[in-house]
Amino acid sequence: MKRILIAILTLLVLLSPAQAQDIDRHKELKKKIEQEISFIDNQLKSLNTKQKATRENLTLIQKKASDRKAVISQLDVQIRDAEQKIEAKNAEIAKLQGEIDTLGAYYSRLVYNAYKNRDTKAWFMYVLASENIGQGYRRLSYIKNLSVTVNEQAEKIRIKREELESEKKLLEGMMAQALKAKNERQREYKTLVAEEKETQGIIKEISRNQGKYRKELAAKRKEVEKLNREIQQMVQKSVAADKKKNLPVDTKLSGSFEQNKGKLGWPVARGVITEQFGVHFHPVYKNIKLPENNGITIRTDKNAEVHCVFEGTVKQIVMMQGYGQCVLVQHGAYYTFYCKLRKVTVKSGQKVATGQVLGYLEGDGKASSIHFQIWKGTQKQNPEAWLRPN
Repeated sequence: MKRILIAILTLLVLLSPAQAQDIDRHKELKKKIEQEISFIDNQLKSLNTKQKATRENLTLIQKKASDRKAVISQLDVQIRDAEQKIEAKNAEIAKLQGEIDTLGAYYSRLVYNAYKNRDTKAWFMYVLASENIGQGYRRLSYIKNLSVTVNEQAEKIRIKREELESEKKLLEGMMAQALKAKNERQREYKTLVAEEKETQGIIKEISRNQGKYRKELAAKRKEVEKLNREIQQMVQKSVAADKKKNLPVDTKLSGSFEQNKGKLGWPVARGVITEQFGVHFHPVYKNIKLPENNGITIRTDKNAEVHCVFEGTVKQIVMMQGYGQCVLVQHGAYYTFYCKLRKVTVKSGQKVATGQVLGYLEGDGKASSIHFQIWKGTQKQNPEAWLRPN
């Protein structure tokens, strides 16, 4: 039993730092999600009346509601952790109280014996009545040490009581933290309900204007399909030109780029993805397929800086209708494409470093958007799989 208890205690000691790190990780994640919610709030405030009932606005609100659910999930983790700690602390307090009760009972017996035998004559007769010298010595030692033992026992009780009070204060702090987390969760849930109600309102508004949105989608489809063709042709021509010139692919740079899959920095300092890679259906008109997206669209701050996600060489700078200035950067066998710039600060043929500013985005009201693509040769890639979590 002793070995089992030691093993359990050792395990708890080893697990405690890991649990603390896990909770810290959840808190950090919650903080990041809250920052994104704040950013989305600012983006929604920047929309004018005509933009309120749009697919982009709906995407932002749905993303915010999704983030809100994630915050609630992180709060649930904190609440469960707090409740487990409170339960453990209550067990510690109960154990301490039990120890104090045992010490108190022993102390009471000592005091009673000291009081009952307070007459020195009685003590003298008690020693003389010993059957042998050894027993007499032990009785004499007991008499001498009784007072010391009583005082020591009283000190032990005092220390344990102080420890108990300290544990109770810690428990009060834990309970306050748990209550704070529960109240915060309640507020977040109320906000989530309001956001979901707002989402339904926008869906109804969009549903009432199906004809209008079908026309807008048709125009958007032509624009996107044209962009996709032009970018694909640019990449194909670049690959073909390198082959024609017998230019070797920088395999080292390609390998470095590939090794950073899932770790590349974002092309803008902060933002939220409003259009994802691939083929998707309209969030309201479920039977309408949206234009195929060969990249992602990120909504960000107005006139935001555009950063190169990895070192490479600027291959081409072009102007595209509906997408402003666009920059194509080569990274060995890989290419990254940045669209919707109003100003470009690099030149074709220029080598660029990771994080270097390529230019600035066009203003869209009080915000900006960047269209971003990644290609491996002539094969389009999902940028979300390459960028690190924002």
